[in-house]
Amino acid sequence: MYSFNELTKLYSDIDEKKRELDTFRPLTNQQIENFKFVYETDMTYNSNAIEGNTLSYSETKLILKQGITIPGKSVNEHLEVINHKDAIEFIEELIKIPTSKMTLNDVFDIHYLILKGINTKEAGKYRTRPLGVVNSKGEIYRFSEPLLVEDKMKDFIDWLENSNDVHPILRASEAHYRIVSIHPFIDGNGRTSRLVMNLILMQNGYVPAIIKNEDRNLYIQSIEKAQNGASLNEFYEIVANSVNKNFDFYLETLKSNMKFI
Repeated sequence: MYSFNELTKLYSDIDEKKRELDTFRPLTNQQIENFKFVYETDMTYNSNAIEGNTLSYSETKLILKQGITIPGKSVNEHLEVINHKDAIEFIEELIKIPTSKMTLNDVFDIHYLILKGINTKEAGKYRTRPLGVVNSKGEIYRFSEPLLVEDKMKDFIDWLENSNDVHPILRASEAHYRIVSIHPFIDGNGRTSRLVMNLILMQNGYVPAIIKNEDRNLYIQSIEKAQNGASLNEFYEIVANSVNKNFDFYLETLKSNMKFI
């Protein structure tokens, strides 16, 4: 696990890559569309897979690109792909508004898009019953009580409005952690919190953090450890490394004029 100083150094290294990427701007419309499709597919596949969706990367790509129905897969799994893409497109619209500040309504809208057609009754609404999860040790971790959720989410927005001096990657990471630890919704909290994280990153000119399904166990365990009183540095490191690797992909693609498939 990185120390705070090591994290600071990693953020500095990423900022250097961001400055290098900025020298390629403005990107062509084709480059923008190509990168957009890649991160929509990567983000959608991995975020859904972390939550148990069994569609493969190739199957997710077919649904997004060609609207194909995959035999043997449930309607809900298809909807999770389509809904996640709609939620990404929503945050892309928010990014276009330079002075926009994230509001609770934005979080509700993201969550609504994630759950519409799957559990429309609960989509974009706070949960009204207690919720807990069995962690990797077999212990039950209980999230915020329903009566406290609204106040905790208001506190989250207050924190967000007053944390502009925090490094954007750290701020985005903590926003993710705060939402997922409150668990304000009956379902879709992980996907919503990861989209909020990426909204903050992209608003600040960073590439999105795509937590890979192959890192699912380390990622979930880092959250569990923090919820049980450990340092958040392990979680911060996972997010920062994800951003770092994505910058490498963008730069390698642009430098080599790599073609997309």
